[in-house]
Amino acid sequence: EMEHRNYTVSEFVLLGLSQSHEVQMTIFFFFLIFYMIVLPGNILIILTVWRDSQLGSPMYFFLANLAFLDICYSSVTPPKMLADLFSHHQTISYNACMAQIFFLHFLGAAEYFLLVAMAYDRYVAVCKPLHYTRLVSRSVCCVLVGAAWGGGFIHGIILFALSFRLPLCGPNILDNFFCDVHQVVKLACANTYTVELLMFLNNGAVIIMCFILLPISYTVLLLKLHAQSSKAKSKVASTCVSHIIVVFIMCGPAMYIYGLPFQAVPMEKIVALFHTVVFPLTNAMIYTLCNQEIKGSMWKLVSK
Repeated sequence: EMEHRNYTVSEFVLLGLSQSHEVQMTIFFFFLIFYMIVLPGNILIILTVWRDSQLGSPMYFFLANLAFLDICYSSVTPPKMLADLFSHHQTISYNACMAQIFFLHFLGAAEYFLLVAMAYDRYVAVCKPLHYTRLVSRSVCCVLVGAAWGGGFIHGIILFALSFRLPLCGPNILDNFFCDVHQVVKLACANTYTVELLMFLNNGAVIIMCFILLPISYTVLLLKLHAQSSKAKSKVASTCVSHIIVVFIMCGPAMYIYGLPFQAVPMEKIVALFHTVVFPLTNAMIYTLCNQEIKGSMWKLVSK
C-alpha cells in the first residue's frame, strides 16, 4: 500500500509560530537582528582561520568547518520562516517540503558527526600528545570531515526516502513553521508504524551517540588533566567545557523532539525554533569565546 505515493497532496499548509500579527512582527525583527549579528560572526570565524597561518592546527580546521555547517544548517528553515511571517496563507510545496526534510537531517547529522571528530581531536591532543601530528594530520582531518558529510548525507537520504514513499491523500496541514518527518508521517493515509519506528531508530542512532558518548569522552579528558601544567589545564578545560555546552544545546532539543516516537510533544514549536534557528549559529561562537588565540586573530582581521 506504500509502494506508490499518492500525488493528491501537492502542497502543505503551515500554521506557523503564531496567528497574531503583532507576535509575528516581534519574531521577525528579533530573528532579523539575531542573524545580522551572529551570521557575520560565523563568516568571520571562517575567514580568520583561512587567513591566519598561526591557526593551522586541526582544532581550528574543525572549527571553521563547524561554522560553515552551522551557516548551511541555519539556511534551511529560517528564510522561509521569515518570509511566511508576512503572509496570511503560509504554504510550502510538496517538493520544497521534501527538500527541507532532506537538508535539515543531512546537515544536522553531519554536524553531530563533526562534533565526534572534534572530540577525537581533543582526545588525541590530551591523551597521546607525542603522536598528535601523526594521528591528526591534515589528511586525517580531511577524511574525518568528509566522513561527517558522508554520514550526514546517508542519514538525510534515508529519512527522505522514508518520507517520499508515504501515501498522502489529505489533510495537508502541518502545525509548525517548517516540514519535518514526524509531522508529515502523521498525515499519511496508511499504517505508518514501521516507518515511524525506522525514523525513530535512525534519528536515535545519531542523537544518542552524540548525547551519551561525547559528554562521557570529555569528562574522561577533564579527569586526565591532573598530569598537565596549570596553563595547559586551563586551556584544555575551557575547550572541553565549550564542547560539552555545544553537545547539550544541540542534542538536548533533538532528543526532546525525536526521542518520543508515535506521539506529539508539548512546546515542540518553541524547542524546534531554538534547535533549527538559534542554537546552530551560536555553536562556533561558543568555541570562539572560550579561545583566546582565535579571538585575538579575529580582532586583528577586523582591525585591518
